[in-house]
Amino acid sequence: MSHRTQHFICKSLLIALCGLPIIELQAATATKTIEVGGLKNDAEIIVDRWGVPHIYAKSEADVFLAQGFNAARDRLFQIDLWRRRGLGQLSEVFGSAYLEQDRAARLFLYRGDMKKEWAAYGPHAEQLTKQFVAGINAYITYLQQHPDKLPAEFKALQYQPAVWQAEDVVRIRSHGLTRNLTSEVNRAKLACAGDIKLDEVRQRLSPAWETAVPEGLDPCLPEQVLRQFTLATQNVSFDPRTMKLSFAEPSSDKQIARHENRESDHFKLSVHEQDAMEASNNWVIAPSKSSTGRAIMANDPHRAYSAPSLRYIAHLNAPGLNAIGAGEPALPGISIGHNGTIAFGLTIMSIDQEDLYVYDINPANISQYRYQGAWVDMEKRTEHFKLPNGRAMASDLFFTRHGPVIHFDTNKNKAYAVRTGWLEAGMAPYFGSVDYMRAKDFASFKKAMLHWGAPTENQVYADIKGNIGWVPGGLTPIRPNWDGLMPVPGDGRYEWAGFLSGDKLPSSYNPPEAWFASANEMNLPKDYPYRERKLGFEWPSKARYQRIADVLSQDKKISLEDSMRLQNDVLSLPADRLIKLLQGIPKERSSTYPKASQAIAMLSTWDRYEHANSAAAALHQYWYSQSLAPAYKDQILAEKSLLVSTMPDLVRLLEVLENPKQWSTIWNGDAEEQRDHLLLSSLNEAYQQLEQRLGADPQKWQWGDLQKTLFAHPISNLLPATQRAQFDVGPLPRGGSANSVNQSSYRPQDFVQLNGPSFRVVVDVGNWDNSRAVNAPGQSGDPSSPHYRDLAESWAKGEYFPLLYSREAILNAADEIIRLKPAKRK
Repeated sequence: MSHRTQHFICKSLLIALCGLPIIELQAATATKTIEVGGLKNDAEIIVDRWGVPHIYAKSEADVFLAQGFNAARDRLFQIDLWRRRGLGQLSEVFGSAYLEQDRAARLFLYRGDMKKEWAAYGPHAEQLTKQFVAGINAYITYLQQHPDKLPAEFKALQYQPAVWQAEDVVRIRSHGLTRNLTSEVNRAKLACAGDIKLDEVRQRLSPAWETAVPEGLDPCLPEQVLRQFTLATQNVSFDPRTMKLSFAEPSSDKQIARHENRESDHFKLSVHEQDAMEASNNWVIAPSKSSTGRAIMANDPHRAYSAPSLRYIAHLNAPGLNAIGAGEPALPGISIGHNGTIAFGLTIMSIDQEDLYVYDINPANISQYRYQGAWVDMEKRTEHFKLPNGRAMASDLFFTRHGPVIHFDTNKNKAYAVRTGWLEAGMAPYFGSVDYMRAKDFASFKKAMLHWGAPTENQVYADIKGNIGWVPGGLTPIRPNWDGLMPVPGDGRYEWAGFLSGDKLPSSYNPPEAWFASANEMNLPKDYPYRERKLGFEWPSKARYQRIADVLSQDKKISLEDSMRLQNDVLSLPADRLIKLLQGIPKERSSTYPKASQAIAMLSTWDRYEHANSAAAALHQYWYSQSLAPAYKDQILAEKSLLVSTMPDLVRLLEVLENPKQWSTIWNGDAEEQRDHLLLSSLNEAYQQLEQRLGADPQKWQWGDLQKTLFAHPISNLLPATQRAQFDVGPLPRGGSANSVNQSSYRPQDFVQLNGPSFRVVVDVGNWDNSRAVNAPGQSGDPSSPHYRDLAESWAKGEYFPLLYSREAILNAADEIIRLKPAKRK
């Protein structure tokens, strides 16, 4: 990718990509045959009319090779970009503008014993991964023989897909969902300002807990302390200004560091985007509670929206294995779905796997840190970075006994490093599914979950015998003398004492309620010894779980259709609590805010469902995100508001507003009167702003006119706005919010949805062909494919397609058949 300018990039993209039509769903195509190197016997990929590949092979080795081949066939640019980002190889093809992100990514690669790494996942992991990447490489070889089929993104950006190694799949760790480092830093900032108690008002800790500044910690941290961590864990994006920076030719660490001050859009780290909730819902229903007389499993992970989608549905069929469902396209196996005997689905469980360590460094040698009273050398590793046109450079990375050093503050002689569970052996995110997808009963499933390390999860289970259960999983550090809520000195006083045994986590099997659900809420049993086993204290609001529980607890049988409706439910329980506060304000107070009075009247008649066409939902969400939450933050933190990058926790906000006298220290005068003033003034302001934004007639306001879903292609920002529609899907009007079951976390500045349930599945356990799923915007990563955007509209309407399992049903719905044959020896 040599000597590109912005004009050249855009021109190349227009030629390579922009002439593609928006293709309607087309008729079934003819069967085709492809020779594949490494394949031992014939295999077959039947692509159904919804773009789901059903892969049949005569051995497990061949089925995983075919899975890799198929993943590359449908998602090659996506998985190649995933690999380059994770391994820190972006600058090799995109230029020096990406050196800092590459350097950051390499800080968080797994660097341990690979034998121990593979063994951690069970007996099949290494071999099936070798087959999987062999399939990816076989497709790359196929493209070399058929260059006209190379995905357009590679042609436009002028580089070739890279060859994979099996270890690439498991060494990359930075795509896992991270935990509380940002929160640790926010809490430290308040402690630095001398007001750690304010954190109790900012965020509720659960189970009930009170934190304190660890002994020996200087809580005054540098502003950029988490920059390298954030760069390492963020996605890749492209924009013209960033691409211009690729012409720089840094030759030293200092020149990499200069890039930290750039203003490119690529490196502006949005507080709201970094802290947007990535969540999930799942539940299982026992036959006694199900209208089918069989168990039901439902799951809808809430992840970042993109084109193509984060997850990919596939079906793997070989002797001893018949699993179908979703996984990440760059990984072998299935992580959400069923195997013909059991069904499984996951949500995030907020176990704290991360700690920020603060060190005193030697003024005479900054690569030494004080540990147990002595100066200890950091480990230095020199990394080499290839650049376009044959250029290269080297950069030194430093590691302490705890982990990668992410920041040096030479003015204060401090260094900062991260210890995280997901850098331990066996912690490759989502890779643990290669073991549990084979389980045949609850005991073997629970045993397999011992191989699951990251991200920390709530797994639900259902089987053909009618059993249901819940098994959490994830590596849990043991912190004997602190709670993990703030940074700690790295001098040896705060060390992990190993990891909690997986059998010490709670679990449930055939609960008496005949159902189990999770929605990222704090779900430790009341009798769980959390003071001895400190899993974590920062959990999302339980509003989604409460709504799910309300529905599943009804005195009725639950059907598959009920589960699909529940996944699309947009009732807001927090809205009901806020409206009750407004309704309780004395008329003599509200009358002094005329617009607020109109708003209260409008909200009082609302049913609290945040449908896309709801005017009251638009008012409620605009009020909360644009006016109430910022005003509350300013009220509780005052001049310290700017110290904290995130908005206050909704759970604590509601508690404080409902019980203002219990939090009297944050109010200037009468607590209830000040609370009412905060509610009314913020509502008055929001109503006036909406009149300007959506028009003077509130009956014409619609929540979907504000909140929209955009499935953005990574390179669309390089295109003129008029051409982006051929790669981006949307924007689509959307209902819901962060606290409805149909979860929707949006960016407050423009209400574009950041993440949500792009993949949904409801499994009829035992009557497998009756299962339903959807994966938006579509299965394919090729903008010219009929399966690139074909599911977006139906997804937005809450519709599903059959997740077919039997060969007969699959053949009846076949859209394309690809026969794979072993390559002939030359």
